[in-house]
Amino acid sequence: MTVDAAATVEIGRALVRLRRSTGLPVAFGGLVEPGRPRVRISELNGTATDSLRRLAVTAGNGLGGKAVALARPCAVTDYSASRQITHEYDAAVAAEGLCSVVAVPVVVRRRVRGVLYGALRTAQPLGDRTLTAAVDAARDVEQALVVRDEVQGLLEAAEPRPAPAEGGAAWEQVREAHAALRALAPRIGDPALRAELLDAAGLLAVGSGSRAVQLAPREVDVLTCVAAGATNAAAAGRLGLRAETVKGYLRSAMRKLGAHTRGEAVVAARRAGLLP
Repeated sequence: MTVDAAATVEIGRALVRLRRSTGLPVAFGGLVEPGRPRVRISELNGTATDSLRRLAVTAGNGLGGKAVALARPCAVTDYSASRQITHEYDAAVAAEGLCSVVAVPVVVRRRVRGVLYGALRTAQPLGDRTLTAAVDAARDVEQALVVRDEVQGLLEAAEPRPAPAEGGAAWEQVREAHAALRALAPRIGDPALRAELLDAAGLLAVGSGSRAVQLAPREVDVLTCVAAGATNAAAAGRLGLRAETVKGYLRSAMRKLGAHTRGEAVVAARRAGLLP
């Protein structure tokens, strides 16, 4: 799944959550087009027509364009009569019968990536609870996109390339990428993306060993942290586990690898092709 496709999926999920948490009858949204200062509305939830679908909202124009330009939430009680916005998109909004509308930008690393809208078909103020829920939905998308951006960068780092010399700076970069991939994987809610992430980590870990030793995923995660010099407490923090749980996984991995020390376990895991 491409980054843009994944981001679109996150927008769609956020719209479902937004309607569920607020009771708003209509929600819609889309992403900022690459290289262009405009949002393309692609996801509709609760709409009665297709008047908003594929609508291109330019930064600064209309309510969503204002939210993009200011990088902050904007709302109006009566869209068609509001003097706070421009009215390039009145026909599409009127065709859907919308009156009160809120638009919340999705901002990732100070760049607006998309906009979420929630709307009523009556002209009445949107309360603080509704506005807060809309902002929370946008924040959820932002966090998901931050993780996906990190994943994409690590997957690109894991693309097949000539093997670096053992012990060199390039090899250390491979090991750092492997550790980051293993630590990110448990945070991914999308099963397909999580599997892709672990597959990429596996590509980095391919060695000359026969992999006769089979370690549980969490045992590999713990050994990856140990190989990076992390203490049990640091590994626990990175993996979201208790320190005692980390110790248990480490002991189990050492037993399977026939190792008596943490260092021996790391060496054995590398020989088995379980770590880069």
